[in-house]
Amino acid sequence: MLRFAFSAAVFCALLSAPSAFAQTAPADAPLQGAPTAAPSRPITPPAETQKLLKKRNVVVLDVRTPEEFGTGHLRGAQNLNFRDPNFPTQLTALDTTKTYVLYCASGNRSGKAAVLMQEKGFRKLVNAGAYKDLKAAGLKTE
Repeated sequence: MLRFAFSAAVFCALLSAPSAFAQTAPADAPLQGAPTAAPSRPITPPAETQKLLKKRNVVVLDVRTPEEFGTGHLRGAQNLNFRDPNFPTQLTALDTTKTYVLYCASGNRSGKAAVLMQEKGFRKLVNAGAYKDLKAAGLKTE
């Protein structure tokens, strides 16, 4: 019985003691192999977006697919499909000094597109969020 108690105590001590071979990570570090969220930009409220669209040198980019764009889009928007493999290359044709308002179906793709554009030197970027929200807020559509 004493032998069992000793063995159990040693086993528990080994389990709770940090191993010399164990790698420790900060508590806020993502788990090894765990998926991480892609960076994104916060969504600007439709009222602020509407004010911004009245300014000069503002370009509206709809980053949805051409099929989504074809079902309706903001007036004057250019379609630049975020899911197109050539999207990063297509950005090189844009003027980095202009202000870009981006939107998509939910705000997810436009947020990711804005991060990518920022990495490519664009400085004035707005994630306007979801097309349906912008339309519901009264922004002009085609």
